Amino acid sequence: MGVKAAVAKKPAATAGDVKDFALAPRGKGRIEWADGQMPVLRQIRARFEREKPLKGQRIAACLHVTTETSNLMRAFVAGGAEVALCASNPLSTQDDNAASLVKDYGIATYAIRGEDPETYYRHIHQALDLKPTLTLDDGADLVTCIHQKRTELIKGLLASMEETTTGVIRLRAMAKDGALKIPVVSVNDAQTKFMFDNRYGTGQSTLDGIIRATNILIAGRNIVVAGYGWCGRGFASRARGLGAKVFVTEVEPIRALEATMDGFPVVPMAEAARLGEIFCTVTGNKAVIRREHFEVMRDGAIVANSGHFNVELDLEALAALAKKVNKNVRENVDQYLLKDGRSLYVLGEGRLVNLACAEGHPAAVMDMSFATQALMTEWCVKNRSKLKAEVIDVPKDVEQTIARLKLATMGLSIDEMTPEQKKYVESWQEGT
Repeated sequence: MGVKAAVAKKPAATAGDVKDFALAPRGKGRIEWADGQMPVLRQIRARFEREKPLKGQRIAACLHVTTETSNLMRAFVAGGAEVALCASNPLSTQDDNAASLVKDYGIATYAIRGEDPETYYRHIHQALDLKPTLTLDDGADLVTCIHQKRTELIKGLLASMEETTTGVIRLRAMAKDGALKIPVVSVNDAQTKFMFDNRYGTGQSTLDGIIRATNILIAGRNIVVAGYGWCGRGFASRARGLGAKVFVTEVEPIRALEATMDGFPVVPMAEAARLGEIFCTVTGNKAVIRREHFEVMRDGAIVANSGHFNVELDLEALAALAKKVNKNVRENVDQYLLKDGRSLYVLGEGRLVNLACAEGHPAAVMDMSFATQALMTEWCVKNRSKLKAEVIDVPKDVEQTIARLKLATMGLSIDEMTPEQKKYVESWQEGT
């Protein structure tokens, strides 16, 4: 990938490393457009502006550098925090958006789309040079870096927030091993996140990425979804809605049963590999599609990943099967020409197809996820003396506050229990 540094001079007022500051005007327009689709976060930002609940806090965030993320950073700044942002994935950065964050909003941003691993980790360290009191993560790279290479920062950290399933898996493993040294909030496990962001956001944006990259007709295609968690549910239902025949692969028996009862054929990947025309992994695990699967795929099969890291596809094994790899036969599409004459196509270098090939989740669904991030950041500051080095769930009252705000912005209202009903559900004496 090879991108090493910014190609334009940085404004002196704000630190940052972005591709080109000439892109900032377009980025600002897109940030403002997303802001218009995020009414809950907008309300929180307005309150933060008045109350300054984050005054004196320093926040380092390792997130996808998108327009929605930009509006979360704006909320933190409005709340009185100093902020530094870096990318959580080399191919998810929107360069115009990163330029605008620095130039128009004065937010230190270190992110260049297509940055190589050396630059990616340099940017993480640059964000950590802020000496944060709070961190936000999407995949746990930032927290892992703190625990492995920047241990001097642990003492000054109040807490961290984790946005995605892959990161939570890593953090729970750290906690189990006794390696986790700071409190971490699992924002990913909040219902206001996974039930909406994962299902509706990933469901729509994954299809968006596949279609933008290939311009392929979905109707009539055999699509294989690896994993039937909330992301898999969303993608499978959206693909079926566009007329595809969807097959599901799973390793967890309850999820496999659920997929079956939702009407999807459930098969092992060894069988699905022979059937599929389009494959997408959404598991959070590694080597989900391997050499033995690539060996039996039909000519022209398209392979993508919508899990956080590109390890879900064993691309080294695929490269070993190929006699030639043709990069960017279409934008974000690589052709692997195999020794037996078949061609397999990989989208977005195996990275998150919804961000590598499209724009990620719609702002309206990220409104709830980032409202949860904002309120939990405030909650951690208020409850700092009670926090322990463990993975913490989002309190139910915070989730309900966000849900009620979202309903109100949609012009919807719900019933309330009568006093008699409240008494009934809180007692055990009254029966049949």
